[in-house]
Amino acid sequence: MNSHYRERNVKLVPVAKNNRKNMTLQERHLWYCYLSKHRFHWQRQRVISGFIVDFYCHAAKLGIEIDGKQHYTEQGIAYDTERTQVLQEYGLKVLRYTNQQLEDNFQEVCWDIERNLQQ
Repeated sequence: MNSHYRERNVKLVPVAKNNRKNMTLQERHLWYCYLSKHRFHWQRQRVISGFIVDFYCHAAKLGIEIDGKQHYTEQGIAYDTERTQVLQEYGLKVLRYTNQQLEDNFQEVCWDIERNLQQ
């Protein structure tokens, strides 16, 4: 299963590149005010298997998802559930934060990431 984890879905690479160029305001905030300067190396819009993870730290086996309103539809919830299950099968932990959490409680989100990195 580990080799599959390293495989890149070639069709998703252009989508991931586009996502990096067109980050949401909340993704930009988290990236430029925290993750880009972090002591761990983080990647943006990382293709893992058949999915794109918003932020990924290989050293910690940690993925971060920033959820906008599309994640709360029936289809969005089903997709996110499947994605989380697959990523967990690879030994990755997935943290999820809403756009609203980043807007209202940015420091708390950063502290939560730190807590998870120490585990």
